[in-house]
Amino acid sequence: MIEASSFCDIVREHARNSPDTDAFTFGDETMSFGALDEGSNRVAHALMALGVTKGERVSFLGKNHPLYFEALLGAAKIGAVMTPVNWRLAAPEVAYILSNCEARVVFVGEGFTDMLAQVRSETPLVEHVIGIDAPDHDGTDYRGWRDGFAADPVTAQVGLADDALQLYTSGTTGRPKGAVMTHGSILSSANSAAENEKRHWQEPVEGDVTLLAMPCFHISGTGTGIGTMIAGSNSIVLPEYDPAQALDLIQNFNISKIFLVPAAIQILLNHPRVSEVDFSRLKFVTYGASPIPLELMRQAMDVLGCGFVQMYGMTETSGTIVALDPEDHVPEGSPKMRSVGTPLAGVEVKIIDEDGAPVAANEVGEIATRSSKNMSRYWNNPDATAETIDADGWLRTGDAGYLDEDGYLYIHDRVKDMIISGGENIYPAEVENAVYSHPKVADVAVIGVPSEKWGEAVKACVVVKEGETLSEADLIAHSRHHIAGYKCPKSVDFIEALPRNPSGKILRRELRAPYWAGKDRAVN
Repeated sequence: MIEASSFCDIVREHARNSPDTDAFTFGDETMSFGALDEGSNRVAHALMALGVTKGERVSFLGKNHPLYFEALLGAAKIGAVMTPVNWRLAAPEVAYILSNCEARVVFVGEGFTDMLAQVRSETPLVEHVIGIDAPDHDGTDYRGWRDGFAADPVTAQVGLADDALQLYTSGTTGRPKGAVMTHGSILSSANSAAENEKRHWQEPVEGDVTLLAMPCFHISGTGTGIGTMIAGSNSIVLPEYDPAQALDLIQNFNISKIFLVPAAIQILLNHPRVSEVDFSRLKFVTYGASPIPLELMRQAMDVLGCGFVQMYGMTETSGTIVALDPEDHVPEGSPKMRSVGTPLAGVEVKIIDEDGAPVAANEVGEIATRSSKNMSRYWNNPDATAETIDADGWLRTGDAGYLDEDGYLYIHDRVKDMIISGGENIYPAEVENAVYSHPKVADVAVIGVPSEKWGEAVKACVVVKEGETLSEADLIAHSRHHIAGYKCPKSVDFIEALPRNPSGKILRRELRAPYWAGKDRAVN
Protein backbone atom coordinates (compact mmCIF):
# COMPACT_ATOMS: atom_id res chain seq x y z
CA MET A 1 0.00 0.00 0.00
CA ILE A 2 1.26 3.50 -0.86
CA GLU A 3 2.35 5.58 2.13
CA ALA A 4 0.29 8.75 1.96
CA SER A 5 -0.39 11.87 4.00
CA SER A 6 -3.51 12.60 1.94
CA PHE A 7 -5.64 10.76 -0.59
CA CYS A 8 -4.15 13.13 -3.21
CA ASP A 9 -0.78 11.37 -2.79
CA ILE A 10 -2.26 8.08 -3.92
CA VAL A 11 -3.81 9.59 -7.04
CA ARG A 12 -0.45 11.20 -7.86
CA GLU A 13 1.21 7.79 -7.53
CA HIS A 14 -1.31 6.17 -9.90
CA ALA A 15 -0.68 9.02 -12.35
CA ARG A 16 3.06 8.35 -12.22
CA ASN A 17 2.82 4.55 -12.50
CA SER A 18 -0.12 4.16 -14.90
CA PRO A 19 -0.95 7.54 -16.43
CA ASP A 20 -2.97 6.04 -19.29
CA THR A 21 -5.28 3.96 -17.08
CA ASP A 22 -8.87 5.21 -17.18
CA ALA A 23 -10.01 6.90 -13.99
CA PHE A 24 -13.48 8.07 -15.09
CA THR A 25 -15.74 7.40 -18.05
CA PHE A 26 -18.68 9.66 -18.81
CA GLY A 27 -20.61 9.10 -22.00
CA ASP A 28 -18.05 9.10 -24.83
CA GLU A 29 -15.43 10.89 -22.74
CA THR A 30 -12.73 9.19 -20.70
CA MET A 31 -10.31 10.74 -18.22
CA SER A 32 -7.05 8.93 -17.48
CA PHE A 33 -5.22 9.11 -14.17
CA GLY A 34 -2.57 11.24 -15.84
CA ALA A 35 -5.21 13.70 -17.07
CA LEU A 36 -6.96 13.66 -13.69
CA ASP A 37 -3.73 14.53 -11.89
CA GLU A 38 -2.80 17.30 -14.34
CA GLY A 39 -6.32 18.73 -14.47
CA SER A 40 -6.60 18.82 -10.68
CA ASN A 41 -3.21 20.57 -10.48
CA ARG A 42 -4.59 23.27 -12.79
CA VAL A 43 -7.72 23.53 -10.61
CA ALA A 44 -5.54 23.89 -7.50
CA HIS A 45 -3.63 26.79 -9.06
CA ALA A 46 -6.86 28.35 -10.33
CA LEU A 47 -8.46 28.20 -6.89
CA MET A 48 -5.42 29.77 -5.29
CA ALA A 49 -5.64 32.57 -7.86
CA LEU A 50 -9.18 33.22 -6.59
CA GLY A 51 -7.77 33.51 -3.09
CA VAL A 52 -9.02 30.14 -1.83
CA THR A 53 -6.97 29.04 1.17
CA LYS A 54 -6.46 25.91 3.24
CA GLY A 55 -9.58 24.98 5.20
CA GLU A 56 -11.91 27.04 2.99
CA ARG A 57 -15.03 25.39 1.62
CA VAL A 58 -15.87 25.30 -2.08
CA SER A 59 -19.18 23.92 -3.27
CA PHE A 60 -20.78 22.01 -6.13
CA LEU A 61 -24.43 22.07 -7.22
CA GLY A 62 -25.12 19.60 -9.99
CA LYS A 63 -25.58 16.00 -11.01
CA ASN A 64 -22.74 13.46 -11.09
CA HIS A 65 -19.86 14.41 -13.37
CA PRO A 66 -16.18 13.37 -13.54
CA LEU A 67 -15.13 17.03 -13.44
CA TYR A 68 -16.69 17.20 -9.97
CA PHE A 69 -14.07 14.69 -8.83
CA GLU A 70 -11.32 16.60 -10.61
CA ALA A 71 -12.44 19.79 -8.82
CA LEU A 72 -12.65 17.92 -5.50
CA LEU A 73 -9.11 16.62 -5.98
CA GLY A 74 -7.83 20.04 -7.00
CA ALA A 75 -9.36 21.63 -3.91
CA ALA A 76 -7.96 18.87 -1.70
CA LYS A 77 -4.45 19.45 -3.04
CA ILE A 78 -4.44 22.92 -1.46
CA GLY A 79 -6.28 21.82 1.68
CA ALA A 80 -9.63 23.26 0.59
CA VAL A 81 -12.79 21.27 1.24
CA MET A 82 -15.39 20.21 -1.33
CA THR A 83 -19.01 20.57 -0.20
CA PRO A 84 -21.51 19.11 -2.68
CA VAL A 85 -25.12 20.26 -2.36
CA ASN A 86 -28.09 17.95 -2.83
CA TRP A 87 -29.57 19.14 -6.14
CA ARG A 88 -32.95 17.70 -5.20
CA LEU A 89 -33.39 20.24 -2.40
CA ALA A 90 -35.72 23.20 -2.53
CA ALA A 91 -34.24 26.69 -2.94
CA PRO A 92 -34.39 27.63 0.78
CA GLU A 93 -32.50 24.43 1.67
CA VAL A 94 -29.80 25.08 -0.95
CA ALA A 95 -29.42 28.66 0.32
CA TYR A 96 -28.95 27.45 3.88
CA ILE A 97 -26.17 24.98 2.99
CA LEU A 98 -24.27 27.44 0.81
CA SER A 99 -24.47 30.04 3.57
CA ASN A 100 -23.59 27.61 6.33
CA CYS A 101 -20.48 26.26 4.61
CA GLU A 102 -19.40 29.83 3.75
CA ALA A 103 -18.37 28.93 0.20
CA ARG A 104 -17.08 31.77 -1.97
CA VAL A 105 -16.62 29.51 -5.02
CA VAL A 106 -19.49 27.41 -6.37
CA PHE A 107 -19.25 24.98 -9.27
CA VAL A 108 -22.62 24.55 -10.98
CA GLY A 109 -23.75 21.78 -13.31
CA GLU A 110 -26.14 21.89 -16.22
CA GLY A 111 -29.72 22.68 -15.24
CA PHE A 112 -28.97 24.38 -11.92
CA THR A 113 -28.04 27.91 -12.96
CA ASP A 114 -31.59 29.11 -12.30
CA MET A 115 -31.61 27.50 -8.86
CA LEU A 116 -28.36 29.24 -7.97
CA ALA A 117 -29.70 32.54 -9.29
CA GLN A 118 -32.76 32.17 -7.05
CA VAL A 119 -30.64 31.96 -3.92
CA ARG A 120 -27.87 34.49 -4.71
CA SER A 121 -29.56 37.22 -2.65
CA GLU A 122 -29.52 34.86 0.35
CA THR A 123 -25.90 33.76 -0.18
CA PRO A 124 -23.89 37.00 -0.21
CA LEU A 125 -20.62 35.18 0.47
CA VAL A 126 -20.68 33.51 -2.98
CA GLU A 127 -18.29 35.48 -5.22
CA HIS A 128 -17.44 33.11 -8.07
CA VAL A 129 -19.73 30.72 -10.01
CA ILE A 130 -18.05 28.32 -12.45
CA GLY A 131 -20.11 26.22 -14.85
CA ILE A 132 -19.18 22.57 -15.34
CA ASP A 133 -20.40 21.68 -18.85
CA ALA A 134 -23.36 23.95 -18.15
CA PRO A 135 -24.57 25.64 -21.36
CA ASP A 136 -27.27 27.44 -19.35
CA HIS A 137 -24.55 29.25 -17.36
CA ASP A 138 -23.32 32.38 -19.16
CA GLY A 139 -20.45 33.06 -16.76
CA THR A 140 -17.07 31.39 -16.27
CA ASP A 141 -16.68 28.00 -17.99
CA TYR A 142 -14.82 25.37 -15.96
CA ARG A 143 -12.67 23.94 -18.76
CA GLY A 144 -11.48 27.32 -20.00
CA TRP A 145 -10.89 28.55 -16.44
CA ARG A 146 -8.93 25.42 -15.53
CA ASP A 147 -6.83 25.38 -18.69
CA GLY A 148 -5.64 28.92 -18.10
CA PHE A 149 -3.32 27.65 -15.35
CA ALA A 150 -0.20 25.50 -15.21
CA ALA A 151 -0.33 21.73 -14.70
CA ASP A 152 2.74 21.60 -12.44
CA PRO A 153 2.18 20.25 -8.91
CA VAL A 154 1.22 22.61 -6.10
CA THR A 155 3.42 22.84 -3.02
CA ALA A 156 0.74 23.09 -0.32
CA GLN A 157 1.23 20.85 2.72
CA VAL A 158 -1.82 18.66 3.39
CA GLY A 159 -1.93 15.99 6.11
CA LEU A 160 -4.14 13.21 7.39
CA ALA A 161 -5.74 15.44 10.02
CA ASP A 162 -6.77 18.10 7.50
CA ASP A 163 -10.37 18.46 6.35
CA ALA A 164 -11.10 17.05 2.88
CA LEU A 165 -14.85 16.66 2.38
CA GLN A 166 -18.01 18.09 3.92
CA LEU A 167 -21.34 16.36 3.37
CA TYR A 168 -24.62 17.62 4.78
CA THR A 169 -26.95 15.31 6.66
CA SER A 170 -30.57 15.85 7.57
CA GLY A 171 -31.04 17.61 10.90
CA THR A 172 -33.04 16.50 13.91
CA THR A 173 -34.10 20.10 14.46
CA GLY A 174 -34.89 20.84 10.84
CA ARG A 175 -31.48 22.21 9.82
CA PRO A 176 -28.90 19.94 8.11
CA LYS A 177 -25.46 19.52 9.64
CA GLY A 178 -22.16 19.47 7.78
CA ALA A 179 -20.25 16.28 8.59
CA VAL A 180 -16.51 16.90 8.14
CA MET A 181 -14.30 14.09 6.86
CA THR A 182 -10.52 14.35 6.95
CA HIS A 183 -7.96 12.88 4.58
CA GLY A 184 -7.27 10.32 7.30
CA SER A 185 -10.88 9.18 7.66
CA ILE A 186 -11.28 8.97 3.88
CA LEU A 187 -8.10 6.92 3.48
CA SER A 188 -9.11 4.69 6.38
CA SER A 189 -12.53 4.11 4.84
CA ALA A 190 -11.15 3.43 1.36
CA ASN A 191 -8.35 1.16 2.55
CA SER A 192 -10.61 -0.44 5.18
CA ALA A 193 -7.85 -2.63 6.52
CA ALA A 194 -4.29 -3.72 6.18
CA GLU A 195 -3.75 -5.82 3.07
CA ASN A 196 -3.91 -9.10 5.01
CA GLU A 197 -7.16 -8.08 6.74
CA LYS A 198 -9.21 -7.16 3.70
CA ARG A 199 -12.29 -9.24 2.94
CA HIS A 200 -12.16 -10.82 -0.50
CA TRP A 201 -14.75 -8.45 -1.98
CA GLN A 202 -12.66 -5.47 -0.83
CA GLU A 203 -9.57 -6.55 -2.74
CA PRO A 204 -8.84 -4.29 -5.72
CA VAL A 205 -8.49 -6.33 -8.89
CA GLU A 206 -6.74 -5.03 -11.99
CA GLY A 207 -9.33 -4.16 -14.61
CA ASP A 208 -12.13 -3.58 -12.11
CA VAL A 209 -14.78 -1.18 -13.39
CA THR A 210 -17.34 0.35 -11.03
CA LEU A 211 -20.69 1.83 -12.02
CA LEU A 212 -21.08 5.06 -10.07
CA ALA A 213 -24.86 5.46 -10.00
CA MET A 214 -25.61 6.99 -6.61
CA PRO A 215 -25.59 10.80 -6.15
CA CYS A 216 -22.35 12.55 -5.25
CA PHE A 217 -24.06 14.66 -2.59
CA HIS A 218 -24.15 11.38 -0.61
CA ILE A 219 -21.24 9.44 0.82
CA SER A 220 -22.35 6.53 -1.41
CA GLY A 221 -21.58 8.58 -4.54
CA THR A 222 -18.56 10.66 -3.56
CA GLY A 223 -17.21 7.78 -1.47
CA THR A 224 -17.40 5.45 -4.47
CA GLY A 225 -15.56 7.92 -6.72
CA ILE A 226 -12.83 8.59 -4.17
CA GLY A 227 -12.56 4.85 -3.52
CA THR A 228 -11.93 4.03 -7.18
CA MET A 229 -9.41 6.89 -7.42
CA ILE A 230 -7.54 5.37 -4.48
CA ALA A 231 -7.84 1.85 -5.92
CA GLY A 232 -6.54 3.01 -9.30
CA SER A 233 -9.58 1.71 -11.15
CA ASN A 234 -12.22 3.14 -13.46
CA SER A 235 -15.63 4.55 -12.54
CA ILE A 236 -18.37 4.74 -15.17
CA VAL A 237 -20.30 7.82 -14.07
CA LEU A 238 -24.06 8.16 -14.45
CA PRO A 239 -25.39 11.72 -14.02
CA GLU A 240 -28.22 10.20 -11.98
CA TYR A 241 -29.60 6.72 -11.51
CA ASP A 242 -31.45 5.50 -14.57
CA PRO A 243 -32.14 1.75 -14.87
CA ALA A 244 -32.12 1.75 -18.69
CA GLN A 245 -28.74 3.50 -18.81
CA ALA A 246 -27.42 1.23 -16.06
CA LEU A 247 -28.38 -1.85 -18.07
CA ASP A 248 -26.74 -0.42 -21.21
CA LEU A 249 -23.51 0.25 -19.32
CA ILE A 250 -23.47 -3.18 -17.70
CA GLN A 251 -23.96 -4.68 -21.15
CA ASN A 252 -21.33 -2.57 -22.93
CA PHE A 253 -18.60 -2.18 -20.30
CA ASN A 254 -16.78 -4.71 -18.17
CA ILE A 255 -18.56 -3.49 -15.04
CA SER A 256 -17.68 -5.59 -12.02
CA LYS A 257 -19.07 -3.61 -9.06
CA ILE A 258 -22.14 -1.47 -8.34
CA PHE A 259 -23.49 0.11 -5.17
CA LEU A 260 -27.28 0.50 -5.13
CA VAL A 261 -29.93 1.14 -2.51
CA PRO A 262 -32.61 -1.61 -2.35
CA ALA A 263 -35.19 0.60 -4.09
CA ALA A 264 -32.78 1.03 -7.03
CA ILE A 265 -32.21 -2.74 -7.19
CA GLN A 266 -35.97 -3.28 -7.36
CA ILE A 267 -36.35 -0.68 -10.13
CA LEU A 268 -33.54 -2.39 -12.10
CA LEU A 269 -35.11 -5.83 -11.76
CA ASN A 270 -38.50 -4.52 -12.86
CA HIS A 271 -37.13 -3.02 -16.08
CA PRO A 272 -38.53 -4.84 -19.15
CA ARG A 273 -35.03 -5.32 -20.65
CA VAL A 274 -33.44 -6.90 -17.60
CA SER A 275 -33.81 -10.44 -19.00
CA GLU A 276 -31.90 -9.46 -22.17
CA VAL A 277 -28.73 -8.29 -20.39
CA ASP A 278 -25.63 -10.42 -19.79
CA PHE A 279 -24.59 -9.98 -16.14
CA SER A 280 -21.82 -12.61 -16.22
CA ARG A 281 -19.02 -10.02 -15.73
CA LEU A 282 -20.68 -8.51 -12.66
CA LYS A 283 -18.85 -9.64 -9.51
CA PHE A 284 -20.52 -7.77 -6.64
CA VAL A 285 -23.54 -5.64 -5.92
CA THR A 286 -23.13 -3.78 -2.67
CA TYR A 287 -26.22 -2.28 -1.10
CA GLY A 288 -27.26 -0.35 1.98
CA ALA A 289 -29.28 2.49 3.54
CA SER A 290 -32.20 0.16 4.28
CA PRO A 291 -32.85 -3.58 4.65
CA ILE A 292 -33.78 -5.64 1.62
CA PRO A 293 -36.78 -8.01 1.63
CA LEU A 294 -35.83 -11.69 1.27
CA GLU A 295 -37.99 -12.15 -1.82
CA LEU A 296 -36.30 -9.21 -3.56
CA MET A 297 -32.90 -10.61 -2.62
CA ARG A 298 -33.84 -14.01 -4.05
CA GLN A 299 -34.89 -12.36 -7.31
CA ALA A 300 -31.70 -10.27 -7.45
CA MET A 301 -29.48 -13.29 -6.80
CA ASP A 302 -31.29 -15.28 -9.49
CA VAL A 303 -31.25 -12.56 -12.16
CA LEU A 304 -27.88 -10.90 -11.53
CA GLY A 305 -26.03 -14.04 -10.47
CA CYS A 306 -23.28 -12.21 -8.56
CA GLY A 307 -22.19 -11.78 -4.96
CA PHE A 308 -24.11 -9.43 -2.69
CA VAL A 309 -22.68 -7.38 0.18
CA GLN A 310 -24.89 -5.47 2.58
CA MET A 311 -23.20 -2.36 3.95
CA TYR A 312 -24.00 -0.44 7.10
CA GLY A 313 -22.58 2.98 7.77
CA MET A 314 -23.40 6.64 7.63
CA THR A 315 -22.03 9.96 6.47
CA GLU A 316 -20.55 10.48 9.93
CA THR A 317 -18.48 7.29 9.58
CA SER A 318 -17.21 8.14 6.07
CA GLY A 319 -19.28 5.24 4.77
CA THR A 320 -19.25 1.54 5.54
CA ILE A 321 -18.24 0.23 8.95
CA VAL A 322 -20.16 -3.07 9.06
CA ALA A 323 -20.78 -5.52 6.21
CA LEU A 324 -22.64 -8.76 5.55
CA ASP A 325 -20.44 -10.87 3.28
CA PRO A 326 -21.62 -12.67 0.12
CA GLU A 327 -21.26 -16.02 1.89
CA ASP A 328 -23.98 -14.97 4.35
CA HIS A 329 -26.47 -14.33 1.53
CA VAL A 330 -28.35 -17.56 0.86
CA PRO A 331 -31.51 -17.85 -1.29
CA GLU A 332 -33.41 -19.80 1.33
CA GLY A 333 -32.79 -17.10 3.92
CA SER A 334 -31.12 -17.42 7.31
CA PRO A 335 -31.12 -15.63 10.66
CA LYS A 336 -27.83 -13.94 9.71
CA MET A 337 -29.47 -12.34 6.66
CA ARG A 338 -31.57 -10.26 9.05
CA SER A 339 -28.34 -8.68 10.26
CA VAL A 340 -26.14 -6.07 8.59
CA GLY A 341 -23.07 -8.22 9.19
CA THR A 342 -19.90 -7.83 11.25
CA PRO A 343 -17.59 -4.83 11.80
CA LEU A 344 -14.83 -4.26 9.28
CA ALA A 345 -11.23 -4.51 10.43
CA GLY A 346 -10.29 -1.61 12.69
CA VAL A 347 -13.90 -0.78 13.56
CA GLU A 348 -15.25 -1.14 17.08
CA VAL A 349 -19.00 -1.47 17.65
CA LYS A 350 -20.85 -1.68 20.93
CA ILE A 351 -24.45 -1.43 22.10
CA ILE A 352 -25.17 1.04 24.89
CA ASP A 353 -28.09 1.99 27.08
CA GLU A 354 -29.41 5.53 27.64
CA ASP A 355 -26.60 6.22 30.11
CA GLY A 356 -23.90 5.03 27.71
CA ALA A 357 -23.22 1.75 29.51
CA PRO A 358 -22.65 -1.39 27.38
CA VAL A 359 -25.47 -3.96 27.30
CA ALA A 360 -25.35 -7.74 26.96
CA ALA A 361 -25.51 -9.73 23.71
CA ASN A 362 -28.98 -9.81 22.11
CA GLU A 363 -30.11 -6.84 24.19
CA VAL A 364 -31.35 -3.83 22.24
CA GLY A 365 -29.70 -0.46 22.75
CA GLU A 366 -28.13 2.33 20.74
CA ILE A 367 -25.34 1.38 18.33
CA ALA A 368 -22.06 3.20 18.99
CA THR A 369 -18.88 2.93 16.94
CA ARG A 370 -15.25 3.99 17.20
CA SER A 371 -12.65 3.96 14.44
CA SER A 372 -10.44 6.18 12.33
CA LYS A 373 -13.31 6.34 9.83
CA ASN A 374 -15.38 8.61 12.07
CA MET A 375 -15.87 12.22 11.01
CA SER A 376 -13.89 14.83 12.89
CA ARG A 377 -16.91 16.99 13.77
CA TYR A 378 -20.01 18.78 12.58
CA TRP A 379 -19.04 22.05 10.89
CA ASN A 380 -19.43 25.04 13.20
CA ASN A 381 -21.67 23.00 15.52
CA PRO A 382 -19.77 21.99 18.67
CA ASP A 383 -22.94 21.19 20.62
CA ALA A 384 -24.15 18.65 18.03
CA THR A 385 -20.63 17.22 17.82
CA ALA A 386 -20.47 16.73 21.60
CA GLU A 387 -23.88 15.04 21.58
CA THR A 388 -22.70 12.61 18.87
CA ILE A 389 -19.04 11.84 19.73
CA ASP A 390 -17.88 11.40 23.32
CA ALA A 391 -14.49 12.17 24.79
CA ASP A 392 -13.27 8.63 24.08
CA GLY A 393 -14.16 8.84 20.39
CA TRP A 394 -17.34 6.75 20.47
CA LEU A 395 -19.92 7.99 17.95
CA ARG A 396 -23.61 7.46 18.66
CA THR A 397 -25.30 6.36 15.43
CA GLY A 398 -28.90 7.06 16.44
CA ASP A 399 -29.82 3.50 15.41
CA ALA A 400 -31.15 0.96 17.87
CA GLY A 401 -29.94 -2.60 17.50
CA TYR A 402 -28.17 -5.53 19.10
CA LEU A 403 -25.14 -7.77 18.65
CA ASP A 404 -25.53 -11.54 18.74
CA GLU A 405 -23.01 -13.96 20.27
CA ASP A 406 -21.15 -14.18 16.94
CA GLY A 407 -20.69 -10.42 16.65
CA TYR A 408 -23.33 -9.88 13.96
CA LEU A 409 -25.12 -6.54 14.18
CA TYR A 410 -28.91 -6.32 13.85
CA ILE A 411 -30.83 -3.07 13.30
CA HIS A 412 -34.01 -3.05 15.36
CA ASP A 413 -35.30 0.53 15.25
CA ARG A 414 -34.07 4.11 15.27
CA VAL A 415 -33.33 6.09 18.39
CA LYS A 416 -33.63 9.26 16.35
CA ASP A 417 -36.94 9.98 14.64
CA MET A 418 -35.44 9.43 11.22
CA ILE A 419 -37.12 8.07 8.08
CA ILE A 420 -35.15 6.43 5.27
CA SER A 421 -37.03 6.55 1.96
CA GLY A 422 -35.33 5.31 -1.18
CA GLY A 423 -31.97 5.62 0.56
CA GLU A 424 -32.53 9.26 1.55
CA ASN A 425 -32.42 10.28 5.22
CA ILE A 426 -35.39 12.42 6.23
CA TYR A 427 -35.93 13.89 9.68
CA PRO A 428 -39.54 14.59 10.73
CA ALA A 429 -38.58 18.03 12.05
CA GLU A 430 -37.69 19.21 8.54
CA VAL A 431 -41.03 18.08 7.16
CA GLU A 432 -43.00 19.33 10.17
CA ASN A 433 -41.51 22.79 9.79
CA ALA A 434 -42.71 22.91 6.19
CA VAL A 435 -46.20 21.53 6.94
CA TYR A 436 -46.68 23.73 10.00
CA SER A 437 -46.03 26.86 7.95
CA HIS A 438 -49.42 26.31 6.28
CA PRO A 439 -51.80 28.84 7.88
CA LYS A 440 -54.55 26.24 8.39
CA VAL A 441 -52.39 23.73 10.31
CA ALA A 442 -52.73 23.73 14.10
CA ASP A 443 -50.45 20.79 14.88
CA VAL A 444 -48.46 18.17 13.01
CA ALA A 445 -46.33 15.07 13.54
CA VAL A 446 -44.50 13.25 10.78
CA ILE A 447 -43.76 9.52 10.82
CA GLY A 448 -42.36 6.85 8.52
CA VAL A 449 -44.65 4.05 7.37
CA PRO A 450 -43.74 0.89 5.42
CA SER A 451 -43.50 1.24 1.63
CA GLU A 452 -42.98 -1.72 -0.67
CA LYS A 453 -41.16 0.43 -3.25
CA TRP A 454 -39.18 2.92 -1.16
CA GLY A 455 -38.73 1.02 2.12
CA GLU A 456 -40.41 3.78 4.10
CA ALA A 457 -42.72 6.62 3.10
CA VAL A 458 -43.37 9.95 4.79
CA LYS A 459 -46.78 10.37 6.41
CA ALA A 460 -48.03 13.56 8.08
CA CYS A 461 -50.52 13.38 10.93
CA VAL A 462 -52.20 16.79 10.94
CA VAL A 463 -54.59 18.67 13.19
CA VAL A 464 -56.40 21.40 11.24
CA LYS A 465 -57.27 24.69 12.89
CA GLU A 466 -60.82 24.93 14.18
CA GLY A 467 -63.28 26.03 11.48
CA GLU A 468 -60.82 25.41 8.64
CA THR A 469 -60.75 22.73 5.94
CA LEU A 470 -57.65 21.41 4.22
CA SER A 471 -57.06 18.73 1.60
CA GLU A 472 -54.19 16.28 1.39
CA ALA A 473 -53.23 17.56 -2.09
CA ASP A 474 -53.10 21.20 -0.97
CA LEU A 475 -50.91 20.39 2.01
CA ILE A 476 -48.45 18.32 -0.04
CA ALA A 477 -48.25 21.05 -2.70
CA HIS A 478 -47.57 23.64 0.02
CA SER A 479 -44.73 21.51 1.42
CA ARG A 480 -43.03 21.34 -1.99
CA HIS A 481 -42.38 25.08 -1.88
CA HIS A 482 -40.25 24.67 1.24
CA ILE A 483 -38.52 21.28 1.06
CA ALA A 484 -37.34 18.74 -1.51
CA GLY A 485 -40.02 16.61 -3.12
CA TYR A 486 -38.69 13.36 -1.67
CA LYS A 487 -39.13 14.78 1.85
CA CYS A 488 -42.74 15.85 1.31
CA PRO A 489 -45.53 13.72 2.80
CA LYS A 490 -46.78 11.00 0.48
CA SER A 491 -49.96 10.78 2.54
CA VAL A 492 -51.75 12.77 5.24
CA ASP A 493 -53.91 11.61 8.13
CA PHE A 494 -56.18 14.34 9.51
CA ILE A 495 -56.77 13.67 13.20
CA GLU A 496 -58.43 15.43 16.15
CA ALA A 497 -55.34 15.66 18.38
CA LEU A 498 -51.78 14.36 18.57
CA PRO A 499 -50.94 11.90 21.38
CA ARG A 500 -48.57 13.51 23.88
CA ASN A 501 -46.97 12.54 27.18
CA PRO A 502 -47.49 14.65 30.35
CA SER A 503 -44.56 16.91 29.40
CA GLY A 504 -46.09 17.58 25.98
CA LYS A 505 -43.77 15.43 23.87
CA ILE A 506 -45.44 13.85 20.83
CA LEU A 507 -45.73 10.07 21.17
CA ARG A 508 -44.65 9.13 17.65
CA ARG A 509 -44.53 5.45 18.47
CA GLU A 510 -48.27 5.49 19.10
CA LEU A 511 -48.82 7.07 15.70
CA ARG A 512 -46.48 4.58 14.02
CA ALA A 513 -47.70 1.46 15.80
CA PRO A 514 -50.72 0.58 13.56
CA TYR A 515 -48.61 0.72 10.42
CA TRP A 516 -45.78 -1.46 11.78
CA ALA A 517 -48.00 -4.07 13.49
CA GLY A 518 -46.88 -7.61 12.72
CA LYS A 519 -43.36 -6.66 11.68
CA ASP A 520 -40.36 -7.94 13.63
CA ARG A 521 -38.51 -4.63 13.38
CA ALA A 522 -39.62 -1.04 13.15
CA VAL A 523 -37.53 -0.17 10.08
CA ASN A 524 -38.19 -1.27 6.51
